[in-house]
Amino acid sequence: MESALIRGAVHNFRGRSEHNLDDKGRLNIPTRFREVLRRRYKDNLLMVSPWQNCLKAYPLAQWEKLELNLLDTSKKQPETIKMVRYVVGGVVECPLDKQGRILLPGKMRTDSGVAREILVSGMISYFEIWDKTTWETENQPSVEDFRSFELNLLEIGLF
Repeated sequence: MESALIRGAVHNFRGRSEHNLDDKGRLNIPTRFREVLRRRYKDNLLMVSPWQNCLKAYPLAQWEKLELNLLDTSKKQPETIKMVRYVVGGVVECPLDKQGRILLPGKMRTDSGVAREILVSGMISYFEIWDKTTWETENQPSVEDFRSFELNLLEIGLF
């Protein structure tokens, strides 16, 4: 099983890149992310949902899995309804245009603090869209973070 994973083409959202929104609020999706959408998901539609200080962009298939999990969880844990209202209620369908861009609605950008300079960060099955300054402030790992990273990798057998 492991060798098949290593040898096979794996198409996940990986890496970070910086971009600028154009005057209309369109974001150019990195080519490697467009390739993941095309090859793995056979789709050009992203579901973009607000999150605390960023936006999360999911391929439709991943989004539908998330919705099913949220539906199941909310039946068992009614306190998750508020989260479902925020995440699912705030989602926007964002098809890629011919140039590989998506339009991020103004209210969504304002509510998440996303301005003109953007950082896009791969998260394996989805990617995040951050305001560059917010990313730099909130995501610079400390020495303690690296210690925690190391312990986590040791616990799951990857280090």
